[in-house]
Amino acid sequence: MDVLRARGRRLRFDSAPLGAGALAARRARRLIGAAPAPPRPHEAPRRQRGRRSVGLPAARVAVAGVVALVFGGAARADVAAGDRITEANVEQVRELISPGLEWCVRHGFPLTVGESRRIEWPRAYREATERYSGQVRLAADGVTLRDYVAGLPFPFIDAKDPQVAVKIMWNYDHNFFATDDLDARNFDADTGAIADHGPMTVERHFLIDHFRRLYWVGRLYVDPKPEKAPNPSGYELQQGLYPILEPFDVKGVGFVSYRYLDAAKQDDAWLYLPALRRVRRLSTAQRSDALFGQDTDVDSYGGYAGHIAWMDWRYLGERDLLAVAHGRHFPVQWNDRVDWAFDEVWERRRVHVVEGVSKLSQYAFGKRVLFIDREAWGIPYSDMYDRAGELWKIWINDVMIRRKILDTPGAVEYPDERIFAPAIVMVDVQLEHATKASLPSHRFPGEQGWYFNQGEKAGVTDDWFTVAALVNAGH
Repeated sequence: MDVLRARGRRLRFDSAPLGAGALAARRARRLIGAAPAPPRPHEAPRRQRGRRSVGLPAARVAVAGVVALVFGGAARADVAAGDRITEANVEQVRELISPGLEWCVRHGFPLTVGESRRIEWPRAYREATERYSGQVRLAADGVTLRDYVAGLPFPFIDAKDPQVAVKIMWNYDHNFFATDDLDARNFDADTGAIADHGPMTVERHFLIDHFRRLYWVGRLYVDPKPEKAPNPSGYELQQGLYPILEPFDVKGVGFVSYRYLDAAKQDDAWLYLPALRRVRRLSTAQRSDALFGQDTDVDSYGGYAGHIAWMDWRYLGERDLLAVAHGRHFPVQWNDRVDWAFDEVWERRRVHVVEGVSKLSQYAFGKRVLFIDREAWGIPYSDMYDRAGELWKIWINDVMIRRKILDTPGAVEYPDERIFAPAIVMVDVQLEHATKASLPSHRFPGEQGWYFNQGEKAGVTDDWFTVAALVNAGH
């Protein structure tokens, strides 16, 4: 099927063309249900060929880029509200962006600098943190969370703590973006090759009905709380994305997955393919594979959506970083010329830098470098590297903070300001290919797109997360 074809080419760091075997292996990453490729041996960094890529050598990306992010340079990067960062002046902010974002800026993704503003926690989340965090601990295995009820598990972070990286990751896992449930509906995505300082050549357009998630612990607003009980299966959360409405050849496709409180237990996940009338189980390693000819993988949702126990985590320190935290545009406003880039204000944020290496031998990525906001505990963007240590992809979140996303009758007004995500972008810097999503789609004027902690009012019910419901919706 056309939907299974790989797009573009993989850029190498030498002058030799990509071998047929290596190209086939990378293309397999885009196949539905294809077996993951075996780990590749580590290679010495080589110079990258391609258009603008020669200005971003592999060695700097893989080593010096991370070092600069963590330890900084001799001169402090100075930016002021109103500054416009482009390829012409990106050097002045290299200390404030990741290697992946630097690549994007050098290829046309502009950054407009705004004032930094504080992010306040919702009252219920703050009170739960004060009440329960003192009892939370890590088990003897160093990764399983014990005695967690609700709120932020570890509000006091010590960089000298040998478990600091895992604690930061559990804080990310239990941030306040959604505590009870969420429903993202009527969103779309485009995927295609991206031009240097130019638009995307759209290869496929997707329209998705729902992405929903139901939390079984840490609940603050919807009864039962703070946990759904009884919980004989030991769920931490359930989630699903279905049905895909467009394009026609994947209409009805979707997946559901279950995550468990037991850190030793892998997720259960099922992918429904109506054209084959088949439900296929997905392995944990396959969560890192891009599906349907686009660039995103399930484990990259939000910046990182895998289980904390699946990675070996290493703390790299903390830094100031430019990030979108108080976006101004809803729905998303895409750049007129570089339409795979959203136009928003970027502010200086203090972040923790954490590196994750998968424990799974067939995992697609060699490592992930996550940047985690110290106030919101979310990920503004994350860089992903291949098994040769070369920069491969970046996930970028467009976010804004409001109590009410639309000033229209019937729009949900939340008790406190909360985070919304009008758009995401994932860029494959090796293939010069991207996937962008608008949440919600511009085709649905007046649609809120995001519904948080609404329970049955938003259609988030236990039976929606069953394989039977997945199959029924795909017919």
